[in-house]
Amino acid sequence: MRIQDIIARKRDGGTLSPEEIRYFVAAYTAGDLPDYQASALLMAIYLRGMDMGETAALTAAMADSGQRLDLSSLPGPTLDKHSTGGVGDKASLVVVPILAAAGIPVCKMSGRGLGHTGGTLDKLESIPGFRVGLSPAEMMAQVARVGACLAGQTEDVAPADKKLYALRDATATVGSLPLIVGSILSKKLAGGADAFVFDVKVGSGALVASEAAARELARALVRGAASHGKQAVALLTDMDEPLGDTIGNALEVREAIATLTPGTAGVSSRFRDLCLTLAAEGLALAGRATAASGDAHALAQKLLEEGKAREVFRAIVEAQNGDTRVVDNPDRLPRAPLIVPVEAQAAGYVARIDAAALGGVVVALGGGRARKEDAIDYGVGIVLHRHVGDAVENGTVLAEMHVAASAQAQALRSQVASAFSITERAVSRPPLIIGRETAKL
Repeated sequence: MRIQDIIARKRDGGTLSPEEIRYFVAAYTAGDLPDYQASALLMAIYLRGMDMGETAALTAAMADSGQRLDLSSLPGPTLDKHSTGGVGDKASLVVVPILAAAGIPVCKMSGRGLGHTGGTLDKLESIPGFRVGLSPAEMMAQVARVGACLAGQTEDVAPADKKLYALRDATATVGSLPLIVGSILSKKLAGGADAFVFDVKVGSGALVASEAAARELARALVRGAASHGKQAVALLTDMDEPLGDTIGNALEVREAIATLTPGTAGVSSRFRDLCLTLAAEGLALAGRATAASGDAHALAQKLLEEGKAREVFRAIVEAQNGDTRVVDNPDRLPRAPLIVPVEAQAAGYVARIDAAALGGVVVALGGGRARKEDAIDYGVGIVLHRHVGDAVENGTVLAEMHVAASAQAQALRSQVASAFSITERAVSRPPLIIGRETAKL
């Protein structure tokens, strides 16, 4: 088998066999294939696409490139949840504890920030001592003990994806649908769960901006999961404005803890509703309740309001060496020394909030990475005081910048202000749930 023949077949619009795809993935992962040949095939795939059979073969080959976690010893169906990424998206910190509180094992492997979108691992590491680098054996042991883990992808899990993603990033082939599906699903399959809940973000703050492209991705994910014998549901959710009231690592953990804590005032209803909706889908997939009747949503709400999900979150923090005192006193989380308000310059209604722009400001403040080796300032970020549809007066505080130095605020304050579009006419807030996709096994 020659890689030149494989490249030429895909270049000319042909269909690759599972054997050819497996050969390519194995050879490149082992270092037996040079970057220039792998790049040529990736570009051919980007331009010519892949059918469902090819995408399924690519996903399986990438999942088999390393260790697959065996969760079969855990009771009942196991779940995993994945978000395609957005600004202020800290939903996993609430959804995973709700599912685990229902007795559903969740082995959640997360990632770091990508561009203007935040990463779950970076948020978790704002908790003093929290360890995200668990081995596969430690992950499985923790899930068996406390019901869930929130950890990073190890070197042994889908190593082909790590190598291929870096090459895609350098060759402008990230946006290929079959390559995106293969990347996401290979990690999910290697994680060993029986069913998946996908949160596909749509809008300016998401990696996929158009609804049509997001719907195509959602369908490809659930169909791809079904082709591997896994149940899945994908929700298309709004990311035209940041999710919840906070952007920035420690600030988002603080908001997640507030959402998990019964009776906390001022919790973002939109963020809470998304967490409950995603958790309800997971509960239905696991057979704990039915989504259509509303039973699953009611059960998720009960687990949240009774504090059971909060106790699971505490157990996760403790199991991963984090300071559990932050659960009772979030003020122990890192804090920025300066808080700078950003006011509206006119009266009217908030018509739009540029989530990508605000995510970029948080990165510039040090809350994300412009380069892989950059250190993160966990305390900086933005707290939103107004959302799309809210009425404002001239001088109303739209947001607060949590910054390390006044010079940062002066340089970036205008960018935060300009991210809010104010109009004279009243506007309606867009729906939170835009669509839902499933596929039968």
